[in-house]
Amino acid sequence: MPAIKPELAQEIVERTMKIIPFSVNVMDTRGIIIASGEAGRIGDLHAGAQLVLTRQGTVEVDAAATQKLHGAKPGINLPLIVRGEICGVVGISGHPDEVRQFGELVRITAEMILEQAQLIGELQREKGYREEFVYQLVRRTGISDAGLEAWAGRLAIDMHSARAAFVLELPEDAQRPDLALMALQRTQSELSSRWSEMLTAVLSPRELVMLDAFDASAPRAAVTSAARKRLQAVHDVINAVSETPFVLSMGISLPGVEGVATSYESARKAARAGRVRNRQRNSFCYYDLSLPVLLGSLDWGWQAEQLRQPLSQLETFDRTSGMLMRTLAAWYANDSHALPTAKALHIHRNTLDYRLQKIGELTGLDLANIDDRLLLYVALQLREQGAL
Repeated sequence: MPAIKPELAQEIVERTMKIIPFSVNVMDTRGIIIASGEAGRIGDLHAGAQLVLTRQGTVEVDAAATQKLHGAKPGINLPLIVRGEICGVVGISGHPDEVRQFGELVRITAEMILEQAQLIGELQREKGYREEFVYQLVRRTGISDAGLEAWAGRLAIDMHSARAAFVLELPEDAQRPDLALMALQRTQSELSSRWSEMLTAVLSPRELVMLDAFDASAPRAAVTSAARKRLQAVHDVINAVSETPFVLSMGISLPGVEGVATSYESARKAARAGRVRNRQRNSFCYYDLSLPVLLGSLDWGWQAEQLRQPLSQLETFDRTSGMLMRTLAAWYANDSHALPTAKALHIHRNTLDYRLQKIGELTGLDLANIDDRLLLYVALQLREQGAL
């Protein structure tokens, strides 16, 4: 066990002196007093403690013995043993016959405090290792897949299980960075207490990532439904502790080291696509937005240029009123059904037909042709995301 910290030693003194009417001292492995009911003794060499450390056992000091031990006071001194190792000495000042009965009580209390502190320290270190592991999984700063898999093995994390990334983001203007970080850490603690198997890491003062097991092997409809419920459950926990606005997104569920990075990326893109569509919402799921997320990679190069062309003349013609672009968006939103589209736009069916004919003329595409219809839909999706 590491050396006893003075703060922890003082806690032992204060807690034990609440249950016995004598002064208590705690000494380190050199025999130096590091905490005491008599503050003036802190820093002194304790001769009785040195004997305990030498003999590896309890030492009683009576009035006669104090004549031979420089600076010693009558009392009883006992070794503090944690996990088989002596880590210090606890002493009770007073006549041995009077304090002997309290010796074991004080020793056991002190050892329990030390063991608890050591366990907490180990848990905190374990938490730190796990958080750094998640950070490396998501950020991919240069550690090889084999290295990350070995790291996962040491932490007993099964990387063969499919996991979905949840990303919590706080707006830049909501709080100062230090306050935002504290808010994320509170949320992280609450999530960890609710779902102990969830892996979490603070990536920045405004971003928290969570990795959670999620089975995506069922039929698509069932997976989408389950994903919505899972996202809502995480959202509810965050909403209960958050004092600031936030955006929460869920990515695709995939196994393996590479799968985590992909899931994180898809969650970020789901948030972007979702915010474009509806800024009133603050939670978005990849399984509801898979098409715009997957199309997000077509935001540059010759493919983007080709996709831009059908909409260019339409946007030029429609620049003033935006009527045709709104009509096209409504038509796709209603699955290309004429009557629901006309109703949504509050126009006559014949007016809709005229507008769709005009859109076809301007784009050079036949909206009755499935390929042309899909091409224009993809272009419209990318335009909404700001990619074109």
